Amino acid sequence: MTEKSYSESYAAAGVDITAGYKSVELMKKHIARTKNEGCLDDVGGFGGCFGLDLTGISEPVLVSGTDGCGTKVKLAILMDKHDTIGIDAVAMCANDIICCGAKPLFFLDYIACGKNYPEKIASIVGGVAEGCVQSGCALIGGETAEHPGMMPLEDYDLAGYCTGIVDKKKIVDNTKMEAGDVVIALPSSGVHSNGFSLVRKVFDIENADLHTPVEALGGKSLGETLLTPTRIYVKPVLALLSQVDVKGISHITGGGFYENIPRSIPDGLGAVIDRSAVRVLPIFDLIAKTGNISQRDMYNTFNMGVGMSIVVPASQQEKALEILRSFGEDAYVIGKIVASDEKITII
Repeated sequence: MTEKSYSESYAAAGVDITAGYKSVELMKKHIARTKNEGCLDDVGGFGGCFGLDLTGISEPVLVSGTDGCGTKVKLAILMDKHDTIGIDAVAMCANDIICCGAKPLFFLDYIACGKNYPEKIASIVGGVAEGCVQSGCALIGGETAEHPGMMPLEDYDLAGYCTGIVDKKKIVDNTKMEAGDVVIALPSSGVHSNGFSLVRKVFDIENADLHTPVEALGGKSLGETLLTPTRIYVKPVLALLSQVDVKGISHITGGGFYENIPRSIPDGLGAVIDRSAVRVLPIFDLIAKTGNISQRDMYNTFNMGVGMSIVVPASQQEKALEILRSFGEDAYVIGKIVASDEKITII
């Protein structure tokens, strides 16, 4: 029994296994929020079990994704605010697999820390659980590892893994994309979880004023704005996939427009993006101005206010916008697909 498990020698080396047990107890209430009909286990076993409901799926395909939050974690540490970074971890995985048309089923997290502070770990997992609720998947397991000597006691890193399912015939694979299709933008909530090494350099984040309201940011502080969690697009995109002929989806992460939009476009076609149509968020203007960063580099590093792009037939444009807006997404058109050897052109 865990209440009898304690090692004085291990504790002297910097690892308190009893703190791990307390963390698990504190996080159980958060994990319970994510339970669904597929969950088969309680927390604490050696593996997370999930039962598949294959009703209506003729040829099931599992789609998996894994990612972390990058150096945005450093900002959470500096702000001593740990209840939202877990949303980012889920978003970076769930938003990726929805690009294939897959419905997220379950999620696992991994936290490496210098020292296990149970309340902090539980707060992090609380954010993970919120991300799972937003994406409709279950948090079925995870791992917290103390790494004394590998990182400062107050530091930690967070990563996750998500698996979803899609019927093979419904995989979004861009094979039906054609010239004349339109590119729809789903607005981002901010910087999301990419480009933070540059953000930290631009603002000298370790020495910056993170708490004073900034007029250019609508009265929010720099820290609050940057720590805004990544928007999760799973539910509106699933609804869209069920009613519209979606031909391509791109999650705009590291590499910005230039790296991510071309990933959903087949050879012989290209996306022409109207720069004037992109609703750039104030934080990106501030980053560019403060760091003297070129517009080309901004669009090749950040999402610029567009968290996801979706290609649909022009004939279904209005229907697609209506569906997305019914889920609270202020979706709008930013470009079109043309015959081209250039996968993306921003004009």
